[in-house]
Amino acid sequence: MPETRPSAADGLALNRALWDTRARIHGSTSTDRFYDVESFVAGRQTLYALERELAGDVAGKDLLHLQCHFGMDTLNWARLGARATGVDFSPEAIGRARALAARTGLAATFVEADTQRLPAHLAGGFDLVVATYGVLCWIADVNAWARGAAMALKPGGSLVMVDMHPAFQMVATVDPLVADWPYGGGEPQRETVTGTYAEPGMTVPAQDTVQYPHSLGDIVSAIADAGLTVKHLGEHTAAEFDLRGILSQGQDGLYRLPFGDTHLPVLYSLHARN
Repeated sequence: MPETRPSAADGLALNRALWDTRARIHGSTSTDRFYDVESFVAGRQTLYALERELAGDVAGKDLLHLQCHFGMDTLNWARLGARATGVDFSPEAIGRARALAARTGLAATFVEADTQRLPAHLAGGFDLVVATYGVLCWIADVNAWARGAAMALKPGGSLVMVDMHPAFQMVATVDPLVADWPYGGGEPQRETVTGTYAEPGMTVPAQDTVQYPHSLGDIVSAIADAGLTVKHLGEHTAAEFDLRGILSQGQDGLYRLPFGDTHLPVLYSLHARN
């Protein structure tokens, strides 16, 4: 009998359990690749140039950070002067985010919610909605996600996104180049994971996850259908970090995905206005 495709509700429950686990372990060791909590508390900036350039000066602005994990980037936006709110579906992540805010003394609000179903009290409250790195692959209904982002914006507000390029998400290995994921379509892809991108050497109990492939066309169309006007769409062949641990680092310190004599895009950036 063929395997039954997981429903959106099944995927949400499985993924929440995964991110509860990751919220407990990320930043808990000295070898974590991304979540060095102690240096963050001491003032380290976790935001990258791409999202900071797209967002512009956030001082005095109301900023909503979608899928905020345990709040480091949200609190960095607060350090830059934003009135920041983070949303995540993981209760473990939200608990850690609130504790981190208290430890740093940075003012931010954290809301436990599915970003496909944002609470009504967030409607029309924000100059900026920001979502970065590892975002839409976890979203079954990208149209609902985009409608929520649009709903949260004030008139004239902006959505800023930086995420892994759908072409990069297709790639399983670089040498040899093997692609084992669909390009777009949104069909659920079930996988069992035993580790985390933040610390590849760490083994954790096996957990099932469900991810969703969305093409660049799927994403831009969803944002346009939500009533937003896309002002910028960038495709980037170099990144400041290697989220998946498979890219080549150049002499300039940037990471790229080689393809013959050129490079495939690894990130896309998007700015849309209400």
